[in-house]
Amino acid sequence: MENYFLFLIIAATTILTPGPGVLFTLTTSARYGATGTIGVIFGMAIGSFVVAGISATSIGFILSTSPTAFKVMKIFGAIYLIYLGIKLWVSPIIIEKQAKKIINRNLKVQFVEGFTLQVTNPKEMLFFFSILPLFIDHTSDYMSRFVLLVITYSCFVIVIHSSYAFLAEYVRGWISSKKGLRIISCIGSIVFIIFGVTLGLI
Repeated sequence: MENYFLFLIIAATTILTPGPGVLFTLTTSARYGATGTIGVIFGMAIGSFVVAGISATSIGFILSTSPTAFKVMKIFGAIYLIYLGIKLWVSPIIIEKQAKKIINRNLKVQFVEGFTLQVTNPKEMLFFFSILPLFIDHTSDYMSRFVLLVITYSCFVIVIHSSYAFLAEYVRGWISSKKGLRIISCIGSIVFIIFGVTLGLI
């Protein structure tokens, strides 16, 4: 496929760039360990499929051409980010032994949180509404190329966010005290709220 390598670079750069998704993966891994991010990461990957699907429908056309509709989505995303920040702030600190017991119980919840974060993330919408169409030839074999690019992007989400998760788990090993983990949670919470407020204002 023409320009496929360029698409790989742009997709990887988009996912690697710090944002709400990366922050959520890092904070979740810091609290529960890398295995505790499985639900979140796969929720994000499936969320990418959904956003891509929306971008290919009339709903995507409305969102990309209607400032009001896009603003509503941004406000919803902003509220959700602020909610995640508040939730992270008030949640109790989980030590390693407790985390292993909670991971399985929270797997579905984490999947929903990762999925919701992805489908309300303006960075994802911008990529699939504005950048993805540049790499698809609408006159020839549209669907197969569309599916290939979306699968590629979703696989990148899994690989890159898993790498971030293992990095955060490594840092967690250095900061094993409840006080240290509380500081990480507070910083993450504040950044989430800043993301949300900024998104709501722009």
